[in-house]
Amino acid sequence: MDPDFWHERWARDEIGFHKHEYNAHMTAFMHRLGLAPGAHVLVPLCGKSLDLEWLLRRGYAVTGIEISRKAIEAFFRENALPFERSEQRGMSCYRYDRLTVWCTDFFDFDWSTIDPVDAVYDRASLVALPRGMRENYARAMLRRLPEHAPMLLITLDYPQREMRGPPFAVTRDEVERLYGGHWRIEEIHDEDCLADEPRMRSKGLSRLHERVYLLNVRDSG
Repeated sequence: MDPDFWHERWARDEIGFHKHEYNAHMTAFMHRLGLAPGAHVLVPLCGKSLDLEWLLRRGYAVTGIEISRKAIEAFFRENALPFERSEQRGMSCYRYDRLTVWCTDFFDFDWSTIDPVDAVYDRASLVALPRGMRENYARAMLRRLPEHAPMLLITLDYPQREMRGPPFAVTRDEVERLYGGHWRIEEIHDEDCLADEPRMRSKGLSRLHERVYLLNVRDSG
């Protein structure tokens, strides 16, 4: 799954993954991260998600990473947020107030350009990547994030043989395999959501669960 895949999806407006409202799990569970006002939240593979705006309005400093320039500029335009754009280290940087969105491939992102991250919100990142890339993604997170930074992670789980991703199926076992060595993983919500997803039903899925995980740093020792 190379960058051209996502550029073509955005060019053709094949963005069924985009939601026109705030994510309900984010609004319900973000407080579980225990963040102080002004905390720095990373939103990888953010698209033009309205969740960026919600996090900003709640007083967080927000950094998004997105490969599609079209998606980023649509976000700022559709939310009437004026931005300043600059070029840094081969990446385009879009800024408004305490919100910064970097236009680059996540795997090419220069982490030295941002302040230390206090937490990660992953609604559509892990599930957007095929299995091998998920492993690389998780390794990058573990290597680059401060040890104390927690994560709110939302996944989808379904019989992978029934549909080609993205979004891809991510099981509880895989979350534990990818992140359990560093974070203490708590599943805080499990929702059978197939009835509410006609697009997924039309693809022939027999089962679809949306799960929400809270990942906190393991206690020392």
